[in-house]
Amino acid sequence: MNYKLRIANFELRQIRKLIVSLFFVLYSLFSFSQVTSSIDSTSIKIGEQITYKIEAEADSTELVVFPEGQTFSPLEMIESYLVDTTKHDAKYNLIKKYGLTQFDSGVYTIPRQKIIIGTKTIFTDSLKVEVNNIVVDTTKQGLFDIKPIIEVDKNPSNWWKYLLFALLVLAIIVGLMYWFIWREKPLTKEEKIALLPPYERAKIALQELDESEYLLNEEIKEYYSELTGIIRKYLDEKVYDHSLESTTEELINRLHLLKDGQQLDLSKEDIKSIETILKRADLVKFAKSKPDIALAELDRKTIDLEIDHVKESLPEPTEEEKLLNQKYKEEQERKKKRRKIIITVIIAVFLLLVTFTGFVIKYGFEYVKDSIIGHESKELLETKSWVTSEYGAPGITITTPKVLQRTDAEVPEEFKDKAEVTMFTFGGLSSNIDIVVGTTKFKNQGHEEGQDEENGKNKIDLNQAAEGSIKILESKGVENIIVKNEKFITPNGAEGLKTYGTASFPIANRFENGSYVLLGFTTENILQTIMLTWKGNDVYADQIVERILNSIELIKIEEE
Repeated sequence: MNYKLRIANFELRQIRKLIVSLFFVLYSLFSFSQVTSSIDSTSIKIGEQITYKIEAEADSTELVVFPEGQTFSPLEMIESYLVDTTKHDAKYNLIKKYGLTQFDSGVYTIPRQKIIIGTKTIFTDSLKVEVNNIVVDTTKQGLFDIKPIIEVDKNPSNWWKYLLFALLVLAIIVGLMYWFIWREKPLTKEEKIALLPPYERAKIALQELDESEYLLNEEIKEYYSELTGIIRKYLDEKVYDHSLESTTEELINRLHLLKDGQQLDLSKEDIKSIETILKRADLVKFAKSKPDIALAELDRKTIDLEIDHVKESLPEPTEEEKLLNQKYKEEQERKKKRRKIIITVIIAVFLLLVTFTGFVIKYGFEYVKDSIIGHESKELLETKSWVTSEYGAPGITITTPKVLQRTDAEVPEEFKDKAEVTMFTFGGLSSNIDIVVGTTKFKNQGHEEGQDEENGKNKIDLNQAAEGSIKILESKGVENIIVKNEKFITPNGAEGLKTYGTASFPIANRFENGSYVLLGFTTENILQTIMLTWKGNDVYADQIVERILNSIELIKIEEE
């Protein structure tokens, strides 16, 4: 009885397993029916593009995430197209296409791609692609010798255009400043008269009054205002410096005081004549008196005569007064020149500030400052002599600001008979950026530890090689080394180890924070390394390193 019961339980468990397996199979079929993948060709030539297509079906409320980035390795994605969406009943059909290629011949497998639909994760099938060499028919295509090295002229530089433009702008600015500030401008008639002595100016003013039409138009008030203004201005400059704002009574009293003090040799009749004309002018201006034209002409002649009398009554200036007057004129000239210099400096500083501000707005303050003061890394980054060259054998192709120089590598005693090292460098640990490219060839030593017993080749552990490079940095005084590792793939598909991080580098008896990148590649018995170190907070060095890393390619060795 127990035996039959055990048989029944066993059969029940088997049935349950079958049901569960069938459920998962159906679920899998249902899930994969939502996503399909395909390629437009399974055989291409080197460098030819194929189109990889993923079709997904989802509800309107579900979020669909397609793969992005270089997830198709060993094939390289060269273009990602926009998603094409169509609606079918209550479902959406989404089509995503990618352009893929490969530059080496062989049979490659496009790995399964992950697609997320809502909360579900679905993987596509892997697909195989054959990449074929381009066959050259040597019977139809002639073969030629390698062409000799020829000198190539450098691309013409446009620096002279910028220099010419800058000189043109500078010339325009200097010309404008000369024209409006420094040029001796021709004097106007009024300016020429203003430079004359007070007596001559008074005489010219009387002549201009004669040429006016005040009397013809019977504008007596205006005529007397001009006439008394001439005598008052002359007295203000030569006799009493408050003559213009003084009343007639105050001015006449001042003339009497100067005469009594023997500072003015003017007769009482002359003072009386001046007083009579000034009072008549006051009556014309304030009491609306209107003397006839003949009297006005007579007053004009009297004022002309009194100006002569005042000039004759004034004492001759002493040599000291003449010297003071000359010094005054020279001081005025110096002030005028100083004012021109100040205006020129202000305009120049303003233009410099405007130019500086414009460049700061466009390029940023740090860039403009480094352009003016100079920055070693910036000059390296912007140099036009970047060199792409191959170093070592097998070759490492790399683009650097300057050509790397071959240096003697220090090989430890225990490795001198086991390895051959070639090294190329630029800069140094104390410089803004240090570049080291090295190739180490290990000699086969039989079936020793660390070797592949099947083919006798040395096994090179890239992690151990990176640790050795870190120890070399430590031996040079580098401290606080932070180490991170990740896979690194060159643009031509060579795979290696990237070790990077930050450290404190000894520079002139002090430590300065910086960064480093160590790349390691291995093939057969060969270790290829590239080490870059640079100072921290150096945006130009960061750009240099990025450009160098994007340029690295390794010459592949064909396996025998």
